[in-house]
Amino acid sequence: MTEAAYSNSLPPSALIFDSGVGAISIAREIRRLLPGLTLHFGIDNGFYPYGIKSEDELRPRIVDQAYRMMSRCRADILVVGCNTASTLALPQLREVLAEPVVGVVPAIKPAAAATQTRTIALIATQGTVNRNYTRELIEQFANGNRVINVPAPELVHLAEAKLRGETVTAEALTPVLARIFHTAGGDKVDIAVLACTHFPLLREELDRFAPRRIQWLDSGEAIARRVRWWLEELNLKTGAQPEQSLLLTSAPDPGGRIAGAFSEFAPLLISSGSPA
Repeated sequence: MTEAAYSNSLPPSALIFDSGVGAISIAREIRRLLPGLTLHFGIDNGFYPYGIKSEDELRPRIVDQAYRMMSRCRADILVVGCNTASTLALPQLREVLAEPVVGVVPAIKPAAAATQTRTIALIATQGTVNRNYTRELIEQFANGNRVINVPAPELVHLAEAKLRGETVTAEALTPVLARIFHTAGGDKVDIAVLACTHFPLLREELDRFAPRRIQWLDSGEAIARRVRWWLEELNLKTGAQPEQSLLLTSAPDPGGRIAGAFSEFAPLLISSGSPA
């Protein structure tokens, strides 16, 4: 399908922005709650992965790419489907965009309300774990509960491998599970916050290979509810079925790996390379 085939008729839509395919976990929750909303995807694969980049590199990049992609697809709402991007650039994005911006915040507040043991694991990329924004969230919303920070950058690559059809083994997850359960206080963890949108894609495997049952909590459902709230605020009505989705990437997609990952949201119009 070519770019020229993209219709000028623009139903209500949201653009979900990320550096990789983790946005799928957010998109699935939005589609579940709002089945008629058209979803577009903005993937900054030219700067993937965000988790290992510096704040000075990331912030202007995120704002520039998200702004360009919003201009290209003309969505009504921007969903920043990435914890790293949200913790870094939400204020700047809200300054440059007229449209509402919905960010992903680690689900520390609901985890603190639900824990019975008063011990929570926060599983995130290295950057999110160490960011001041995350520390402030813990201070504000953890309600005195213990929060064990668990850096797990390898889960990003494992989630993308799963979407390519590869099997995620217990051996591959062992180091991350050890950081959760076999560290000081790990024996008391009853809720793990999945603070990267890639991580819910591995919920089934994490639950299966964990040494005991705990609750795995993410922000996807809350983000979907916030998108619905904005649609109501903007008085936008979705149809019974979504229209064609636009997949924007900031760099070429060799072999159609990204397009294949998002194929469940077909029909997709694919536009590779930095949007003008």
